[in-house]
Amino acid sequence: MLDTDQSAVWIKNPLAVYADNSDSGVVISGNKIIELVPLGRLPKADINEVYDASNSVLLPGLINTHHHFYQTLTRAYPEALNKDLFPWLKSLYKVWANIEPEMLAVSTELALSELLLSGCTTASDHHYLFPSQLENAIDIQVEEAQKIGMRVTLTRGSMSLGEKDGGLPPQSVVQTKRDILLDSERLIKKYHNNKEGAMTQIALAPCSPFSVTKDLMIETAGLAQQYDVRLHTHLAETIDEEKFCLEKFGLRTVDYLESVGWLSNKTWLAHGIHFNKQEIQKLGESGVGICHCPSSNMMLASGICHSLELEESGSTIGLGVDGSASNDGSNMIAELRQAMYLQRLRYGASRVTHQKAYDWATKGSAALLGRSDIGEIAIGKQADLALFKLDELRFSGSHDSLAALLLCGAQKADRVMIAGKWKVVDGKIDGQDEAELISRHSNAAIKLRQLANV
Repeated sequence: MLDTDQSAVWIKNPLAVYADNSDSGVVISGNKIIELVPLGRLPKADINEVYDASNSVLLPGLINTHHHFYQTLTRAYPEALNKDLFPWLKSLYKVWANIEPEMLAVSTELALSELLLSGCTTASDHHYLFPSQLENAIDIQVEEAQKIGMRVTLTRGSMSLGEKDGGLPPQSVVQTKRDILLDSERLIKKYHNNKEGAMTQIALAPCSPFSVTKDLMIETAGLAQQYDVRLHTHLAETIDEEKFCLEKFGLRTVDYLESVGWLSNKTWLAHGIHFNKQEIQKLGESGVGICHCPSSNMMLASGICHSLELEESGSTIGLGVDGSASNDGSNMIAELRQAMYLQRLRYGASRVTHQKAYDWATKGSAALLGRSDIGEIAIGKQADLALFKLDELRFSGSHDSLAALLLCGAQKADRVMIAGKWKVVDGKIDGQDEAELISRHSNAAIKLRQLANV
């Protein structure tokens, strides 16, 4: 029943909609979808407000399940160009070690803004850099996400295996196991909300096999189980990582994951490229999810995720833009197009449809984050929606509007709603001075480079 204190908004007659039985639109009350309106019908609810969507394609809000917001400060960084993952990381670690709190704040604001403007309503960030001046990094990100009004799953990343112990990162950016676990517990208690409609959630995310100890992986899994939060890490992104695991631990990547107690349906992995058939089967049987990051995988020449085999084995596939120093953008609708085309190289056009890409970025990504209240236009789901207009030159002559968004290369949403509130109107974030944000962010990027070169 409609709460009399809340208005009902009819998003009326969309040009196309990615949902069943809703050709005449959807009705929103409060933060939820309360009605789907079939073709030729009128809403049953008493309507207080109508938005004419006849020139818009209506999608569920897109969900980004892997990112590194701080990397917006080092896009197209000269010393990191044209390198594979390990040398690329080594070039940038010494730069990132100098990030200051205000730099993280503005880089988070900018990354979230980019995502929001591309139709993304929920974003997961993997922040694993905690030099001494940045120990409250996740607190900073929570504050910025609340300001902009986006849903976030902020993963408390970590690095504990520095160069002196055989790891990849420099000692200046690693922490002790004790400090990592104490802060992880603090953040869960302070910010994690497991209720329906939650705006902020916390997950635990040791960075990668080449930057954390086995002990930290094991104890993080125990902490996640204790507080019922999800686990996230990079895995099997490159052959170099596979070689590292064999040399350091005597195990392939999935065997390593099993040895530290991470084979669980509460775990999702970034990239997941270099698996053999047996490993794909083991991951699927355990319910481990995979975030496919196509642009990053192409930029670093890491490889192509075995998405369909993983799905067939039982794994869920979602999408992520990955860090803005390996993409180098934060555009979620563009990432769907990349995912569709890259996966077609492996499986063919008929098996990787535009609908498959939409599902990966909505229902699939929601499942990776353990959420059943978002990722779909359906009654009772959160009112997280993205509307795109086809009024640019690139769309002229297109016939299937849902397909055209991806095939013709949509870049920007016209309107975006989160929890029933418009956050983007006419292609602009409500209340934001975009030029001022760009100026602050650009100045922070310049300062960071200067600090790195001192």
